[in-house]
Amino acid sequence: MVTAGTPEGRRFAAFGPGSMAAFPPGTVFGERWISVGADTLIGALVSLSAGMVPGQDLGPVPVLRIGDRCVIGRGSHIVAHQSLVIEDDVFTGPYVYVTDQNHGYADPDAPIGRQMPRNADVRIGSGSWLGAGAVVLPGACIGRNVVVAAGSVVRGPVPDRCVVAGVPARVVRQYAPSDGWVPALASPAAERLQGVTQSPNLPR
Repeated sequence: MVTAGTPEGRRFAAFGPGSMAAFPPGTVFGERWISVGADTLIGALVSLSAGMVPGQDLGPVPVLRIGDRCVIGRGSHIVAHQSLVIEDDVFTGPYVYVTDQNHGYADPDAPIGRQMPRNADVRIGSGSWLGAGAVVLPGACIGRNVVVAAGSVVRGPVPDRCVVAGVPARVVRQYAPSDGWVPALASPAAERLQGVTQSPNLPR
């Protein structure tokens, strides 16, 4: 078990009081560029990495930041290269994958694995829940108090207080102050959402 007071915990840029990483751990490297807030629980077999390989210099500030009171579910992978922020009170189910880097494929003749990867910042807003097996891709910016359904693949912006589901993830429910939680196309406010594809399967 890793805590703020153990040698392993002191390798991190920050490892807040009351936080712990369960045993056995997954792959962990680049701790100098990983910051974990207070009272956060990192489940067993969770992999946390900053950079491509151990020892890579990523600059003066952390590239992976996990906030206070978060829970990262068993077997999840959080892979950062540029900027990946998980805000306070975010919970995930098991086997979630979050990354700010993807393979490049600009050259159609070169093997994908030999092309330069592409980075895009990722942010997961406070109070959100990511269901089991969800995938968050580079460039995702998930709002506050969002539910990401199990097995969904998220890219791009997601507004506050909604439920997204599917591959790619689409808004299927939205909170409207006057109506509570409603299907995504049931209120004018939901239809005005910018930058989020609405589910084609819900009735108008």
